[in-house]
Amino acid sequence: MHPVLVEVERSGFVESRHRGSVAALAADGSPALRIGSPDEPVFPRSANKPMQAVAMARRGLALEGELLALSSASHSGEDFHVEGARKILADVGLTPDALQCPPQWPLDPEVAVRAEKSRLRMNCSGKHAAMLATCVVNGWPTESYLEPDHPLQRAVRETVEELTGERIAATGVDGCGAPLFAVSLTGVARALRALVTAEPGTPERRLADAMRAHPEWTSGTHRDEYRLMTAVPGLLVKCGAEGVDAFALADGRAGAIKVDDGAMRARTPVTVATLRALGAEVPDELATVPLHGGDAIVGEIRAVGLPDA
Repeated sequence: MHPVLVEVERSGFVESRHRGSVAALAADGSPALRIGSPDEPVFPRSANKPMQAVAMARRGLALEGELLALSSASHSGEDFHVEGARKILADVGLTPDALQCPPQWPLDPEVAVRAEKSRLRMNCSGKHAAMLATCVVNGWPTESYLEPDHPLQRAVRETVEELTGERIAATGVDGCGAPLFAVSLTGVARALRALVTAEPGTPERRLADAMRAHPEWTSGTHRDEYRLMTAVPGLLVKCGAEGVDAFALADGRAGAIKVDDGAMRARTPVTVATLRALGAEVPDELATVPLHGGDAIVGEIRAVGLPDA
């Protein structure tokens, strides 16, 4: 059984606990922190997206800046995300009808009350638009772009294995319908480290720089990942469903975490504690999540069992 990483304390009483695993690397890539089972395969979910985007950039996807960041996003479905995905498609002569991600409500609750459920609002629409654009550039079929044996997905698989330094342990289907590759938390940390330490101008570094320069495009204007990347210079963070977070700092320090029960509320406290264990300075207001009782704050969600916790 993995150790407890997070406690949920209300009115002085611990009412819930979340267990999980952590992998962290020092600047030189050597292991710096190991908790739980960091070398066992997991589905990193959307924490795989930077690797997918690198695969596309290596194969001719000519995006820069905000739109390159959007290609690796789990966005909140805000209006600028939607227009960005629409532009990626329009620039290669496609319409949103080509998207095969499912229609969903936007993740941002303020947008959800006024917007319609759609494929463009779905958090992976930027990635899917970029996948389709990559197919057009290479003359690959667009109707079957999500099939595991499609040239695009074979290229993604090769890139994931190269960047993680691992063979893929299992292949599944992500929530957006794209192939999903299982690797270890150590492998995910190794991959994000490879992005930030790559030579300037390479596809890896271009993607890392775009994500860090435009964090609102990879997540949203009200998300923890945006707040973290804004607060910590040089930090790249990518979340994944089912309690996954992965990050890398500019000097090569990197990490990945997985909450066993998939609780998304537990991600950020563990990520902040892991960053602090690596020596990064993170504002205190990002370290815990407040719990409310009526209009008052009566407790918090906090990391435990890590060197800084």
